[in-house]
Amino acid sequence: MTADGAEIAERVARAGTSFYWAMRLLPAARRKAMFAVYAFCREVDDIADEPGELVEKRARLAAWRKEIDALYAGRPTHPIAAALLGPVREYGLRREDFLAVIDGMEMDAAEEIRAPSLEMLDLYCDRVASAVGRLSVRIFGDASAAADRVAGALGRALQLTNILRDLAEDGARGRLYLPRELLERHGVPGEDPAAALRHPRLGAVCEDLAALARRHYAEADAAMKECDRKAMRPAAVMGAVYRATLERLTRRGWSRVEERVSLSAPMKLYLAVRHGIL
Repeated sequence: MTADGAEIAERVARAGTSFYWAMRLLPAARRKAMFAVYAFCREVDDIADEPGELVEKRARLAAWRKEIDALYAGRPTHPIAAALLGPVREYGLRREDFLAVIDGMEMDAAEEIRAPSLEMLDLYCDRVASAVGRLSVRIFGDASAAADRVAGALGRALQLTNILRDLAEDGARGRLYLPRELLERHGVPGEDPAAALRHPRLGAVCEDLAALARRHYAEADAAMKECDRKAMRPAAVMGAVYRATLERLTRRGWSRVEERVSLSAPMKLYLAVRHGIL
């Protein structure tokens, strides 16, 4: 692994992410490829999330679109894009999936997202999560249509779990990803994130969104049965860890959204062993 690659791996390990535990199941070359994808995602996500003028963020994301074009022309200039050159060639990673991730980050950068429609939320989840999944399953070793279905469903499930986990953090940034239709169903105004998070009917909205996430987890499970079991072990571990997080959020309840919920390192290790080996 190059020095840059080692630095990326260390960054993932320090973050304590579920991604890190799942990627430990991969052979070294595939793990290095996944860390390069992770670095790309972090790079464009930071552009969207860091303070700054919208025009500057759009310019930096546009530069990444050009960098992806250069990557597929075999002439990347950014160190992270250069690290992706081998994985793109070896695993058949698709340009449109990288561009979809950038599209998703542009949605975040363009405005403070508040109460999107279910259709818009689904598009957002596809871009920022499922597109990453479509890149990932190819690196894992399964480029089948079933693996793409796993990526689509599991990516949505993971992103909805993230939304429910990060309600307070997103609210502090002026963002509210809870969908308009669910808010309206339960009489929760969506214009002011802080007010929405204090509303007595917030729990009903969150339970509806959690139910949608569970349906996506079930869809991913069904598609997983048609995939290469060994290749898809990292996806199985990610699904198990995030599903456990969703159930812990549900047990905590929705009146204390500022109370952070996470899984311990031993629990993540247990789930990695259970779903990565059995």
